[in-house]
Amino acid sequence: MDAAPAPIPVPAPVPPRLRERLTVPVLAFGGILMAVMQTVVVPLLPDLPRLTGASPAAVSWMVTATLLAGAVLTPVLGRAGDMYGKRRVLLIALGLMTAGSVLCALTSDIRVLIAARALQGAAAAVVPLSISILRDELPPHRTGSAVALMSSTVGIGAALGLPLAALIVQYANWHAMFWATGALGALGLALAWWTVRESPVRSPGRFDALGTAGLAAGLICLLLGVSQGGQWGWGSARVTGLFAGAAVILALWAWHQLHTARPLVDLRLAVGRRVGLPHVAALFTGFAFYANSLVTAQLVQAPVATGYGLGLSIVATGLVMLPSGVIMLLFSPVSARVSAARGPRTTLAIGGVVLALGYAVRIADSTDLWVVLVGAAVVSTGTTLAYSALPTLILRAVPSHATASANGVNVLMRTIGQAVSSAAVAAVLVHHTTRVGGAEVPTLGGYQLAFAMAGTVALVATAVALAVPSDTARESAGAAVPGQAAPAKGA
Repeated sequence: MDAAPAPIPVPAPVPPRLRERLTVPVLAFGGILMAVMQTVVVPLLPDLPRLTGASPAAVSWMVTATLLAGAVLTPVLGRAGDMYGKRRVLLIALGLMTAGSVLCALTSDIRVLIAARALQGAAAAVVPLSISILRDELPPHRTGSAVALMSSTVGIGAALGLPLAALIVQYANWHAMFWATGALGALGLALAWWTVRESPVRSPGRFDALGTAGLAAGLICLLLGVSQGGQWGWGSARVTGLFAGAAVILALWAWHQLHTARPLVDLRLAVGRRVGLPHVAALFTGFAFYANSLVTAQLVQAPVATGYGLGLSIVATGLVMLPSGVIMLLFSPVSARVSAARGPRTTLAIGGVVLALGYAVRIADSTDLWVVLVGAAVVSTGTTLAYSALPTLILRAVPSHATASANGVNVLMRTIGQAVSSAAVAAVLVHHTTRVGGAEVPTLGGYQLAFAMAGTVALVATAVALAVPSDTARESAGAAVPGQAAPAKGA
């Protein structure tokens, strides 16, 4: 008789205890990768017109495409995760991010590069999906610190991405940067596939395709107007048309969401004070946080002849930004302990105040490197406190079957805040310039005005945080946790 066929080896399942230990670091690695992907292209922007043969306006779309795709896909993939499985959608997002890097590594055609960067925008959904997975999978006593770390990955990755990209671009072919990020993306995808378990919590129903199309059209009009307003002219027909179109489309979209049985975004839940105010706070916090990265990078690279600039190289600038990411990593557990002791509303308010104090330091002195580092560190500390508190507030206020969607909307609000911050900072600096060595450069007063604007917005975020209804019983008990949702209605 013929011998029986040899059994096909099956990979051993990950032991439950090992999986539990690896879930948080693997998801955090994915979040850091997402932020790295968004920032690595920045050092390349000045040279890309020469490298690709494209105009500077076309090259700028390598940033804009990622922003638009991320804004549109974050709430969409969040809802898909609630419906079809958070792990499944997380793997799709990581896969699209990795595919985008590989495409960028293989081409110098600006059209393909822009399309590939749009694919990478899908990674913006990694953080809200991961936060929802953590709520579903971890025991309550571990959820707070894990969510705080996950929220901080946005700043950690942004701080790591710039020096990484600058070093690769300076010492290797620019395509090597995308091969490196592609390899890291593949590693993150493999680790997530191996360790992350599919959550059993689902919200079944028909996917709202019309709502998805409406949200996409409205956000594209809004963010395209915001991101291109400085270049096209804020009063131009194109920009005003985009803003008018966004207002009409989003109004119709909201009407549809309120009148459909299975909306993409539950607006009745989102406008309640327990959920709506954290979304507003996310908008203002995103604005305040992003101004620090934008202004610091330009200020330290400004020529020494300006009287305030340090004339640093791109690599040195990246290293100046690096401590901010380290601080966010170190302070995420501190933020979780503050939320456990005083409640996430208090943590969010403290974060806004600390952000404002950081900008006060920047206004007082932005000419000495050590003061720049101290001011940026204080801003990063405030950002860590605020960003870690926001998802905890959302998790407490929504039912478990809607966590990915609700956190997706919260991340979307941060993204909109960052886009508006970019446009506002650019507008301020353009109107406060001086001529140095035959070139127009921003004045120190322009930078200080940008810092003052960001600090004021941080204080507004603090006021919004204090208006969020508190759950006195839970907060006095130490917040046992995000695993138990508070009532969704606004107080």
